[in-house]
Amino acid sequence: MSQPRIVSRDEWLAARKHHLSKEKELTRLRDRLSAERRELPWVKVDKSYVFDGPMGKETLADLFDGRSQLVVYHFMFGPEWEQGCPSCSWAADNIDANVVHLNARDVTLAVVSRAPLAQIEAFKKRMGWSFKWVSSYGNDFNRDYHVSFTPEEQKMAIYNYKAGGFGSSEAPGVSVFSKGADGQIFHTYSCYARGLDMLNGAYHLLDLVPKGRDEQGLSFPMAWVRRHDQYEA
Repeated sequence: MSQPRIVSRDEWLAARKHHLSKEKELTRLRDRLSAERRELPWVKVDKSYVFDGPMGKETLADLFDGRSQLVVYHFMFGPEWEQGCPSCSWAADNIDANVVHLNARDVTLAVVSRAPLAQIEAFKKRMGWSFKWVSSYGNDFNRDYHVSFTPEEQKMAIYNYKAGGFGSSEAPGVSVFSKGADGQIFHTYSCYARGLDMLNGAYHLLDLVPKGRDEQGLSFPMAWVRRHDQYEA
């Protein structure tokens, strides 16, 4: 962080108002971008997916839980992993308190990982989460939405809409689906990488403080993140 410039309150107010004009410009641009996102074309989901959930087998249609819109968070947790990804765990810490608000707007949120259900349930209990989390261990859901890769695929994996490889067998992402009254399901949107920043409220708070995210010089931006029960006192 550079040395701050200390000024009078009037000088600070002038600088703040100048920056506010740029913030308003970004807000208007984000609103336009969000409107354009909602106008993207849809793709019909013809493939059948069956997940393992706490209540038994569930289809993709079942995950909607009676609502017409479904947000799926692709949580990095592979079958051979002992615990879920730290950065996905941080994102998941934001979910539980918002589920009721999403439900009120005709949206269901579900988390999907390739780890078997028993591993998911044990880790979920450890973290103290209650949101819906199912296993895609027995289907191609993760691979079809480009968040799981074989060792061979990792070298040239398509992630975030470009081929270039990915350094893990699992990747994070969000996919959105819509279900009509006739039961037909459509894939409307997916985002990955920095597109997931919007899900993490803590990152937005860090952007407000003088040191910001303070990730310069780390081996990768989120190298400092720990699961919430693993930070030192």
